[in-house]
Amino acid sequence: MKVLVTGGAGFIGSHVVDGCLAAGHDVVVVDDLSTGKRSNLDPRARLHEADLVDQPAVERIVADERPEVICHLAAKANVRESMAEPVLYARVNILGSLSVLEAARRYGVRKVVYASTGGAVYGEPEYLPVDEQHPIKPVDPYGASKHHVEHYLFIYGLHFGVDYTILRYPNVYGPRQDPFGEAGVVAIWTERMLHGKKVIINGSGDQQRDFCYVGDVARGNVLALTHGSREIYNLGTGVGSSINQVYALLREATGYEGAEVHGPAKQGEVLRTWLNVDKARQGLGWEARVPLREGLQMTVDAFR
Repeated sequence: MKVLVTGGAGFIGSHVVDGCLAAGHDVVVVDDLSTGKRSNLDPRARLHEADLVDQPAVERIVADERPEVICHLAAKANVRESMAEPVLYARVNILGSLSVLEAARRYGVRKVVYASTGGAVYGEPEYLPVDEQHPIKPVDPYGASKHHVEHYLFIYGLHFGVDYTILRYPNVYGPRQDPFGEAGVVAIWTERMLHGKKVIINGSGDQQRDFCYVGDVARGNVLALTHGSREIYNLGTGVGSSINQVYALLREATGYEGAEVHGPAKQGEVLRTWLNVDKARQGLGWEARVPLREGLQMTVDAFR
């Protein structure tokens, strides 16, 4: 089938493109290259450089390409930036998504696979692991903007017949993550350790997150092309890994010899969160396959 991937030149998006190509699909990419890179893209994928907020441009691309499915990953994705610029996050993440949904409705796109967030939409967990029925209580504009689009997907499915699958991502890491952009701790630390720079652990390092390798997340998107009609699924490993554990494994993989340095904890940071992935296992036939140690080693090798 023909698949259009928004944000397909970015970190996760480019791995989704690779997964779709490996599955034999024809792939088209829409990316404004604000954070994505042409070098991330397999040359078999056709790139349209466009901003999703430019609705006429998005509609022209969808009208010309006529994809069967859109994998919608393009978004602003920095929690701290969203606190400072909530209007920007609403414009890009909500209005940009509505451009995609309007184009899907008007030009016969069968399905939208939407990249949501399993950390930011749930807020402070009431129980662990967090399943899809957990109360939705985002505590930042990023999480709120991603969740708003889930409501629009329901509306477009109900009234306009656009099928959808919502994937709530964990902390995704792996090759191609930009350590200088909207990066997670793995990319930042890997870059700094490989160059012998100072590495700072915020707070005690006992914070726990669900770290999932990007190749596993990409595989979830490929499965969602044909599975999970009008469903929401958490993706993740189903276990929490501490920041201290990640630090130790990266130190081993990089050969880093710097001193362990702790800084102040981030204000408002959730202490522990990881996701229940039973529903994805049953509905998508998906589960994470790459262990943390192996995934971090592959990440370090790619950065090197």
